[in-house]
Amino acid sequence: MPFSRLGLPDSLVRNVQRQGYETPTPIQAEAIPAVQAGRDLIATAQTGTGKTAAFLLPVLQQLIDRQRGKTGALVLTPTRELANQIELVFRGLSQGTGLRSVLVVGGAAPVPQERALRGGADLVVATPGRLLDQMNRGSTNFSTLQTLVLDEADQMFDMGFLPDLKRIISKLPAKRQTLLFSATMPPEIEQLSRSILRDPQVIAIGTQGTTATTVSQMVYPVPAHRKSALLLHLIEQWNDPSVLVFTRTKHGAKRLAGTIYEAGHGVAELHSNRSPTQRERAMQVFRSKKVPVMVATNIAARGIDVRHITHVVNYDVPNAPEEYVHRIGRTGRGGDAGDALVLVSPEENGLLTRIERRLRERLPRQHVEDFDYHAKQQPASAEFGASEKPKPKGQFSKTTIKKKSYRGQGRR
Repeated sequence: MPFSRLGLPDSLVRNVQRQGYETPTPIQAEAIPAVQAGRDLIATAQTGTGKTAAFLLPVLQQLIDRQRGKTGALVLTPTRELANQIELVFRGLSQGTGLRSVLVVGGAAPVPQERALRGGADLVVATPGRLLDQMNRGSTNFSTLQTLVLDEADQMFDMGFLPDLKRIISKLPAKRQTLLFSATMPPEIEQLSRSILRDPQVIAIGTQGTTATTVSQMVYPVPAHRKSALLLHLIEQWNDPSVLVFTRTKHGAKRLAGTIYEAGHGVAELHSNRSPTQRERAMQVFRSKKVPVMVATNIAARGIDVRHITHVVNYDVPNAPEEYVHRIGRTGRGGDAGDALVLVSPEENGLLTRIERRLRERLPRQHVEDFDYHAKQQPASAEFGASEKPKPKGQFSKTTIKKKSYRGQGRR
């Protein structure tokens, strides 16, 4: 069934097609009619199945038909990166409609956000903490709010936002449509949904906590000290890759990004030690394919919709199976195929076992024939042949991007 048969305005259908989509995903096909009918909604679906468009398209349809300049919809989401992504999708889908949005997130100057809120916007996309600050300043006006969207509700709970959510919701109009989207439905979020939703329609696509069928998963057993060498070996074998690598810690991410950089590959960093501007710039160069590799912590495990990611690499096996599911959901998005790899050292076998129990399957093991698994640990310069590779220059510019030299540092 094409988007044109979902009862959406022609302008929205054209914008969807400009984004390269012709057929709605299962979550979109079920959620859009429910929202159009005015129902409250609880929707759970696997990561990467198109939940953002599933709520934005019918919300945009509502906004087109109402008075402009007054906030009709509010989207709450847990991270700045996800809020940025939602607002970016909004801009693509709302071309030519005249609808305006405001992004209200931490890490950015609050005064311009306050001015934008006071100036009126059809849609507000916000993280809970910063929005609550703006509400306390008196710069918001939600008296005409029609729709509240809680996106990645389970992660908002995991990050401790539940008290903020309750305070925000208590100040919104009681008569509204509420849409709750989540990859999983822990008991705390289920309890919250019962208190804020009215006779919601429940949509569940796939099994909670499972992975999309478009993602091929594989395990690479390797000694811990040979992980970075194996990663570089694999990157060099892949044809035109776009690789998202997850580490457990921000310090590990920084070290690994340095190693990849020294080996001559363009790389961006995304972790909590980066400033908001640096994180935004890292996403920008990775999304635009100016660098082939991004090294990140779990800050990027949800909501980063970069469709061209070909490989997700779990450089460190995640501590919780849920983290694994959300990490690998960054590839295989929108029906495209993707590969998810786990580099597992003997010390991490217990963590891998927990993941496989959650998935109810044993992931296939891979052995790279032309890689030396038994080499002794060496200094990075010797291990990666840095003397044989041209070292990229250490600052960002249009020229150095072409030479694959950006490290996500945001310097000019």
